[in-house]
Amino acid sequence: MATKTNKNSNEQSRPRDLLTPQQMREMLTQLYLARYFDVRLIKEKKRGRLRGTLYSSHNQEAILVGSLFGLKGTDWISPIHRDMPAFFLKDMNAGWRNPDRIGMTIEEVCAQVWGKAGSPGRARDNWSHIGSKSKRIIHSTSMLAGTIPAAAGVVYADRLDGGDAVVLTFNGEGSTAQGIFHEAINFAAVHKLPVITIIENNQWAYGTPTHLEYSLEDFARRADGYGIPGLIADGQDVLDVYDKVMMAVEHARAGNGPSIVECKTFRAYGHGDHDDDRAAKYRPKDEVEEGRSRDPIAVMKRQLVALGHMTKEEAEQHLAENKGAGEVTDIDFPEEVVAYLNEGVQYAIKSPLPEAEEGGMWVFKEVE
Repeated sequence: MATKTNKNSNEQSRPRDLLTPQQMREMLTQLYLARYFDVRLIKEKKRGRLRGTLYSSHNQEAILVGSLFGLKGTDWISPIHRDMPAFFLKDMNAGWRNPDRIGMTIEEVCAQVWGKAGSPGRARDNWSHIGSKSKRIIHSTSMLAGTIPAAAGVVYADRLDGGDAVVLTFNGEGSTAQGIFHEAINFAAVHKLPVITIIENNQWAYGTPTHLEYSLEDFARRADGYGIPGLIADGQDVLDVYDKVMMAVEHARAGNGPSIVECKTFRAYGHGDHDDDRAAKYRPKDEVEEGRSRDPIAVMKRQLVALGHMTKEEAEQHLAENKGAGEVTDIDFPEEVVAYLNEGVQYAIKSPLPEAEEGGMWVFKEVE
């Protein structure tokens, strides 16, 4: 898995080098969108307008934006509970409001969170246990790594049908200790299936620190036992995530098989909002401050300014970075981001609950 060499120099080109300034700025906007989705839901719950558990993606947005940005609409993804923005970020480059893009709408995702009739899950859950065959999203489950064999089967079938789709599976670093993780990766490696496993290493598997999860420093080394690439990305740098994931995608699409991409990041809050108070006790304050010090939005802004794609004045217009959910306001985000999410929130709030008669739907096979 080598990068390409520029014929006019000795430098090696990276996938990011093919991005236009407009595409890089779109990446920043999508980082804002993922962050605003997260903080808006936290605020809505504090206002008493939302029930259920929230699993924050705050500080991990670069993993989602960077890994999804270069995919084709026809590729598959398998998100987990901390990846809710992935459901509407998929194929977003085809147009945020494009009805033909192969990703969920913001209305569908917000209706899912509010447990309303317009949700893919029809109010059976308020969070990530959803999927869509037509949108090429594998249903999320609470058993992390449990969707990897399903993902392998999906792209195995696609290959048999002559397709060239790849699948991204998202997993926490703790899930790599499960037997099913190793069985699925081994199967994908043996059959050279285009399965890219993203490991979101946010340093904690619920309340277990990484040094009690694995004896090595890098979870990407799990790949060595299967003879497949194991890449490491800076999970706070959306461009580095993009580079590493696109290298794995090109490797897979060429028929060379799976890869593991470990994205090193830090979980801003508790495992879920039910764990926030407890997390403040099992995680030292200085560790949390250090882990959140490199905000993905700030990192991307500095890169855009350094490249000449954004002025310093533009970078200072919306200052959502390095702020908690209780500190930011709508003026810290681009207007189009606030407007887009408002559409989803208002749709969800105004939508009805499903009819009671739906209670038995999907429970038993209906026979005519």
